[in-house]
Amino acid sequence: MNIHLYSLHGLFRAGAAELGRDADNGGQISYVHDLARQLSAHPDVSGVTLVTRRIFDMRVDPAYAVDEERIDGKFRIRRVSFGGDEYLMKELLWPHLDTCVEALLRQARTTGDIPDVIHGHYADAGYVGARVAEALGVPFIHTGHSLGHPKLDRLVTDGMGREEAMRTYAFAPRFAAEELTLNKARFVITSSRQEVSTYATYAHSGTARFEVLPPGVDFSRFKPGYEPDASIQERHGSVLVETQLARFLRDPAKPLITVLCRADRKKNIDAVVRAYGESPDLRSMANLALYIGRRDDISDKLPGEREVYERLIRQVDRLDLYGRIAIPKHHDPAIEVPALYRAAARRRGVFVNVALTEPFGLTLLEAAASGLPVVATSDGGPSEIVPALENGLLADPNDLGAIQATLRKLLTDEHRWLTCSLSGVRKVRERYTWEHHVNRYLELVGAELSERATVAA
Repeated sequence: MNIHLYSLHGLFRAGAAELGRDADNGGQISYVHDLARQLSAHPDVSGVTLVTRRIFDMRVDPAYAVDEERIDGKFRIRRVSFGGDEYLMKELLWPHLDTCVEALLRQARTTGDIPDVIHGHYADAGYVGARVAEALGVPFIHTGHSLGHPKLDRLVTDGMGREEAMRTYAFAPRFAAEELTLNKARFVITSSRQEVSTYATYAHSGTARFEVLPPGVDFSRFKPGYEPDASIQERHGSVLVETQLARFLRDPAKPLITVLCRADRKKNIDAVVRAYGESPDLRSMANLALYIGRRDDISDKLPGEREVYERLIRQVDRLDLYGRIAIPKHHDPAIEVPALYRAAARRRGVFVNVALTEPFGLTLLEAAASGLPVVATSDGGPSEIVPALENGLLADPNDLGAIQATLRKLLTDEHRWLTCSLSGVRKVRERYTWEHHVNRYLELVGAELSERATVAA
């Protein structure tokens, strides 16, 4: 099979992804890149092309301006020009998507590179993928990653005016694109059963076909903390993490409560800081580490991210958490993130993801593979992941007392901590593998191609 994956916003390159750079470079980037790499390794796949936007901008890596980048013998990144040269946030790309469609159709017809299937990721690529696939007469499948209607509801609940939210986040074209993808996709891939329920407000959800297919974990990178660092890269990552922690923490050997996410209000970082900072026993028994994206100067961040950082700094000052909290400005996702999980596991710490809502929660799988127990939000995909892996506890993200209680249970009960640690390591390898994902993915796509061939005959 020749598969084209469309992911138009965000930054893709052969080297380490710039995860956490901004709101457009989070888990979706890692998911799509890992999927492409895993698909290309399968013998039934002849080629994988990851289609994204070409960017020629002095503020970003020159690699993003290269028209085509070959990752291996069967996997390449192809960049298409639309919307000018500058790096733009996804909300600004909607007026330019028709230009992208035209460019891709022209390229396909000129080169003769017609894929067997087009797979869109997020609403913008769903719009482009649906239109290109229809024009070329090939099947279209889609993964939403996040949806507009739930996001709008959260923003309004948090106090933003509906009209302001519609304008700021360009929800009108996003809603239309999401309806189009539901109508045109042969099937929609979700990571959890709960994620399927978030489509209920869409007009075409009743006729759409959903396939629950969670992503896997790269077990070559994420290993139990009780195993010694085996490679030069693992040892290097551990040194970097330990050096960073020592810069911030008065007693870096204490158990580590760890947060790893983007600086986004929906990630509920403020609640973790308050839960920790307002609890004398948690402050005495553990440190807090926040890896929440990359920053040089907070004033240069977009308004939403800047607000998260500024609120965090005020909380740290109000609660006088100096010497107890680490907030590194930079971290390398490829080297330091796996080492961070291992370092927290070795300290008998806890990983925390209490986002207000979480469609899936790939970081929970990475923590599980590292033997690091979790406290996770009860809203969304974690409500399926944590019971399946038995590697932690769920908490209401709006209840500080519940977050504090679950942290105490894991940090003070050695038997519970060890049981969760060992269960996560074992069960994540049974339930969440890329091998299973890719095999089922190709089975579903193969069935579509066979059906189309039968109809054509």
